Amino acid sequence: MNTPDVSLVIPLYDEADNVAPLCAAVREALAGWFLSYEVVLVDDGSADDTLKRLREEASRDERLRVLALGANSGQTAAMATGFRSARGRAIVSMDGDLQNDPRDIPFVISRLDQGYDVVSGWRRARQDAFLSRTLPSRIANRMIAWMTGIPIHDNGCSLKAYRASVIRSVDLYAEMHRFLPALTSMTGARITEVVVRHHPRTRGVSKYGLSRTFKVLADMLTIKMITQFGRRPGAWFGLLAVPWAVLGLLAAATWLLGLRVFERESSIVFSSLSVMFFFLVGHMLSLAVLAHMLMEHADRSYLGRLARVLTATLRDTRAPESPR
Repeated sequence: MNTPDVSLVIPLYDEADNVAPLCAAVREALAGWFLSYEVVLVDDGSADDTLKRLREEASRDERLRVLALGANSGQTAAMATGFRSARGRAIVSMDGDLQNDPRDIPFVISRLDQGYDVVSGWRRARQDAFLSRTLPSRIANRMIAWMTGIPIHDNGCSLKAYRASVIRSVDLYAEMHRFLPALTSMTGARITEVVVRHHPRTRGVSKYGLSRTFKVLADMLTIKMITQFGRRPGAWFGLLAVPWAVLGLLAAATWLLGLRVFERESSIVFSSLSVMFFFLVGHMLSLAVLAHMLMEHADRSYLGRLARVLTATLRDTRAPESPR
């Protein structure tokens, strides 16, 4: 089965108790499915017996393949490893804690057949703690939708389906797996969202908490730049210079007013703030110039490589056939 129809990518970290039930649930959910499939199980440097049990399951089922990362690298790195190794024409990702339901896999794949390139799951009836998981997730999802312009209700749901050509064109790093719909939109992908099942965790311990909220907020700024200013990063840094310029003008005005109304010593704070804000403006504008120069260099390099590839291809097509 060199090229299965579907590759199922599942990252796992310290989920030893879930390995056997997970593999059994996948086999049961996809029994009799008219499409061929493989399951790529990625162990993210687990400290328990997860890897051992994964290998035991793979020894009994040739459709299961196990990849092991040497150290805990995070869910994004584990997913990226699975995506690179997947051989299917369509790829489905899901969590390994059995909160996603494998019975939804045929459903999300069917939406790809309707012409979509990315199908994102929506855990409308989410079975997690409200204050620590569900509420922060809802707030983050609304902010992500506002900043990226992609109206997805549940970016954090790992159950998603992709055309393999689309997901392989996206470079994943940091904690970017939450923003895959926004990243794939840059390739012109058609994106839709479907309601999927969600179950409470019955085995193991959740690896997420409120601490990841700060990571999500930082990543949102990165995604904003990538999705809307990826081809013109100079404009991004120019935009960032605007609030500092406004603050600098306000501080300078307050300083000048202070020279007339108050004593000179009392206005030194505003003069210092004015200098600092204008320094930041200059710094941002310098970054804008550097980003513009780097982008032009990258474009020329890309066009040069493309021209060489096209020239070599044309030369090969004109070459006479070799004698047999």
